[in-house]
Amino acid sequence: MARSVNFDLSQPDVEIGLESPADEDVVHDSFSRLIEEQSENNRLSAIELQDLQQDLDEEGRDSLAGLSGPAYRGWRLGSDETEEDDNERQTDRLLQDKLSSATLRILSSMPSRTIGRSRGAIISQYYNKTMQLRRRRQSRPAIKDFSRSARPSIRGYGVEVDTTDSAESKKERLVNNLQILSVGDRERMLRAMPLNLSEKKELRSLTLKKTKTHSSSKLTCCSRLKFYIIIALRHSWYSLLSFLHSLHLWQTRLKKISGRFGSGVLSYFLFLKYLLFFNVFLLLVTGAFLVLPQALYPPKLHAMRRSFTGLELLTGAGYFSDTLMYYGYYSNDTLQRNRENCIEGNISSSASPQCDSNYPSYNMPLAYFFTIGMAFFITCIILVYSMSKSFGQSFRIDKSHAMLAMKAFCSWDFKVIKKNPVKLMSENICTQLKELLAEVNHRKFQNTLKQKLHKLLVHGLAWTICIAATTGCLVGIYYFSDYMHEQERLHDVSKGRLLKEASLLALPVLVSFINLVLPGLFNLVADMENYNSPSIRTYVALSRNLMLKVSVLGILCYHWLSRVPAESDCPSSKDQDPTCECWESFVGQELYRFLIIDFIFTLLDTLFGELLWRLFSDKVLRRKRRPGFDIAKNVLHLIYGQTLAWLGVLFTPLLPAVQILKLLLLFYIKTSSVMMNCQAPRRPYRVSQMTTIFITLLCFPSFLGASVCVTYTMWSIKPSGSCGPFRGNESMFKAGKNWMDKLEKENPHLSLLARAHTYLVENPFFLFVGAGIFLIVIYFQSQVVDGQRKIITLLQEQIENEGEDKKFLISKLQSIHEKKRTPARRLTSQDSG
Repeated sequence: MARSVNFDLSQPDVEIGLESPADEDVVHDSFSRLIEEQSENNRLSAIELQDLQQDLDEEGRDSLAGLSGPAYRGWRLGSDETEEDDNERQTDRLLQDKLSSATLRILSSMPSRTIGRSRGAIISQYYNKTMQLRRRRQSRPAIKDFSRSARPSIRGYGVEVDTTDSAESKKERLVNNLQILSVGDRERMLRAMPLNLSEKKELRSLTLKKTKTHSSSKLTCCSRLKFYIIIALRHSWYSLLSFLHSLHLWQTRLKKISGRFGSGVLSYFLFLKYLLFFNVFLLLVTGAFLVLPQALYPPKLHAMRRSFTGLELLTGAGYFSDTLMYYGYYSNDTLQRNRENCIEGNISSSASPQCDSNYPSYNMPLAYFFTIGMAFFITCIILVYSMSKSFGQSFRIDKSHAMLAMKAFCSWDFKVIKKNPVKLMSENICTQLKELLAEVNHRKFQNTLKQKLHKLLVHGLAWTICIAATTGCLVGIYYFSDYMHEQERLHDVSKGRLLKEASLLALPVLVSFINLVLPGLFNLVADMENYNSPSIRTYVALSRNLMLKVSVLGILCYHWLSRVPAESDCPSSKDQDPTCECWESFVGQELYRFLIIDFIFTLLDTLFGELLWRLFSDKVLRRKRRPGFDIAKNVLHLIYGQTLAWLGVLFTPLLPAVQILKLLLLFYIKTSSVMMNCQAPRRPYRVSQMTTIFITLLCFPSFLGASVCVTYTMWSIKPSGSCGPFRGNESMFKAGKNWMDKLEKENPHLSLLARAHTYLVENPFFLFVGAGIFLIVIYFQSQVVDGQRKIITLLQEQIENEGEDKKFLISKLQSIHEKKRTPARRLTSQDSG
């Protein structure tokens, strides 16, 4: 009755098979003929009827009871109430009355009921298979003709069950044939046998024993030595693979968190690990092409260099200002091995004969421009690929009922034998089953009109409070940043150098305090809304925290890229104002301060919000209630810090190193705090799309905003005239254009390269085309995933409809036999009367 699957949605057969079949009468007529043929053989002996009835009782009428159970009726799609009532009456009749002989014969001959009935027949069948395989293996072809079904039937193979031989002799012959096969063929044959695990294990052990005794008796000394060497190499290779697998970053800690707290909390730490690899990539790129060449050829610094006081670890100013940390340290020279013999200044424009040597040169302005550009371009490609891949993995059809069966029967790894991994795996599977059961038992309540209006008013009031609080904080940040900028421009002699550097921390402290307090207000408002689903509450909290973080970063970018560069040209106070000296380094110091202060406030939140609250609850309140892990707030903290790191790569090439150190410390601190101070969610919930949402937020609001700011800085803002690799140019972009013009004049053969630079780099049309290509890739990936979801839905509906067909046909078969049995009973009663 099963049909072949057709994936072409344009074919009319798919729609017909999934909805109401057009050939329904043909199906019923063909089955009626089958009933008539079976009714001709009604005269069976009493012994056969008893055997069939006994087999039916032994193998369970539960399968028929399951067809009529409430779970199956609730699972059925697209049926109305009248059809359900009719089918319920029909299936109840199946349970109340004894089945007819024809029905029993049909049911007993079904493939699902022949499996496991005759173990000797199965062994005989696979004995014949091994014989055929041995004959075929004489020429060593590949095994492609064997069925890979998990439940093969003993019917249809042309195997006659041998009743003369005992089961032990059949098993012995099967073992003899299995030991001659190769290891791969033997494993595939044992895997395909419809036997339980203990019997398969017994056959494998018998085969291995015979193989060892047979091989040990016939192997020569050299062959045995070769055999032992191969075994040792194989064990060494497996041990190496196991060691490499254990080197996966934080594998054990992540398993513990997943087993105890579920997929929601685990998604935060996986996202942190994902950000760590991004910063490692940025550090490798900037370190190899910017930091390392400049460290090998350091520029000449002024004699009055500032001493290290320790406050620089917080402010990033002072001693760090004249290091590889910031933009202002990098020179605008062409780095060359014999640079000490050249005239000071820009060697590329020097006419000194010593500079025209054969030593390799390194144009630092050009390297700075293209390194930052290529780093952002490659990061964009990785993000788009990760987002499309995550879309394909997360937005697939996985019904909770099917996932429950997979987790219950297919999730255990039998290769895990040690005590701690077994415990971790059992906890992980248990938590996943709780999440799936919570999703299955989740019910959508139908609210009345009054309740809907009440919820709408509560949600509107909550969003009004959140937006008003965010707007007030943004206004405060705007005016306070303006005030601090004016104070920095004024020269106050009464303030010492240390006090002046410490005052630079005021704006980062205010912003970090708002980022810490306002998410707590959002959580209080969410408690007032009383969401039924924990996942919906998490998504709402994500949207509110995202609104806060994006708004704050927008105000700060305006402050850094509009106010600070506008005040950089002030020759009267150039020796007093750090922004007049090198505004790019000042912006880099600001980004460093924001990153460090944000990390400190995160530690304070972990200390006071989790540790002290747990101690207060245990010691004072005498309760076991502990705080939950706020996924939305912590994830948006990560995105906020990563956005600062991307913004600061242009002004602080070593800022990814600071971000790597921050993420490493944050991971170990957060994992320890979560395991010690936090409790698992009260209502388990599965977040299958959480990682995809995190990557999407990282791509579009975070990376896109940072890319726009960096591009605007390189194309439009005039660099400082006293520091940096782009001093003396109208913009950073002009440095590449000037170099290409000079290259074209010196080497006319390279005019094609100059034209390529003109059309690909100078023309913004290329950027729009690249962005359009990325958006098209994302769109096509989403459409492919959507098409796969539709196909899976259609296939699931087809499976459900075929189950309904079987249920309907068995009921019709029984009802027809009941009608034919009733006149026979009447005649019998009349004859007896």
